[in-house]
Amino acid sequence: MWFSRTALLCLQRTAVTLNITGSLTSNIKKKMSTLPRVYVSRQIPPGGLEILRESGQVQFELWDSDDVPVPREELLQKVKGVDGLLCVLTEKIDAELLDAAGPNLKVLSTMSVGFDHLSLEELKKRGIRVGYTPDVLTDAVAELTVALLLTTSRRLIEATHEAKTGGWGTWRTLWLCGYELANSTVGILGLGRIGVAIAERLAPFKVKKFIYTDMAPRPELASIIKAEYVSLDDLAKQSDFLAVCCALTPETKEICNKNLFSKMKNTSILINTSRGGVVNQEDLYEALSTGQIAAAGLDVTVPEPLPTSHPLFTLKNCVILPHIASASYTTRNAMSALAVNNLLLGLRGEPMMKELKL
Repeated sequence: MWFSRTALLCLQRTAVTLNITGSLTSNIKKKMSTLPRVYVSRQIPPGGLEILRESGQVQFELWDSDDVPVPREELLQKVKGVDGLLCVLTEKIDAELLDAAGPNLKVLSTMSVGFDHLSLEELKKRGIRVGYTPDVLTDAVAELTVALLLTTSRRLIEATHEAKTGGWGTWRTLWLCGYELANSTVGILGLGRIGVAIAERLAPFKVKKFIYTDMAPRPELASIIKAEYVSLDDLAKQSDFLAVCCALTPETKEICNKNLFSKMKNTSILINTSRGGVVNQEDLYEALSTGQIAAAGLDVTVPEPLPTSHPLFTLKNCVILPHIASASYTTRNAMSALAVNNLLLGLRGEPMMKELKL
């Protein structure tokens, strides 16, 4: 059902009359039909949904579920003729979908900071504007990264299991020992807002040194955390903890592979809260199972969800979370609101709050 509650209320105020059954007059129906059509591919948090409903700018339909993604065939049908599309990272926006949508589609807004699910070349070719949601999730992702690092380095999942299953016996000198942040070197692969926020949270743990690598030095960001720019090889060699924060691009796809792991210390820990495709999971399994590196903490995998039969789940030194880095009420509502505002501004032909420059 296509609708806009506020649009309906506004139009009702200007309507000449309603018939005795309360149905809209043909004049109001005509006005409603001229509003831009929008499809929302997921039940988004209320922070954005209320803005959309109260805007009076669009008629919209949404896939009313947060548990199950909209089936591909359903999505291809629903986008036909729409002017705007609000999606999440589970939807692949490619040539097939854009062809199904047709020439009316002018604005796409994704409720994510990552955009590897979008075919940017196809969007650029068709002149479709793209909004996304950086910045608002920086704090939540940084917090989760630190939590995952501590959980992994201090072996908290293993310890909890031992306590619950009877493994907790007498006190032992080296049982469940892990690695401290104090006097360590923390490496950041891809220094952006999130990388800086992670370092700021780790600094009070008495980290000795921050290093980073990126496509090029980023002196302004690096100066905030007093981080040193190094090569990828040196990042691997020096890091006691390596936080992966880069976007997934053709250049970074599986950049964390056996070549990188072979250069890391056998006491090093890898943490990935960026995109699963940045890590070669077969190579990671080999590095973890042979003791080439000490441990890994992953919030992202390929595919998602990762099958429970995957070998990484058999390893005690690998902690895997179900992509929850931005999962705080505050952040998800902010992402939702930003995605909706990007969409509405784009449909009005105005600058978006956060627009991806294609």
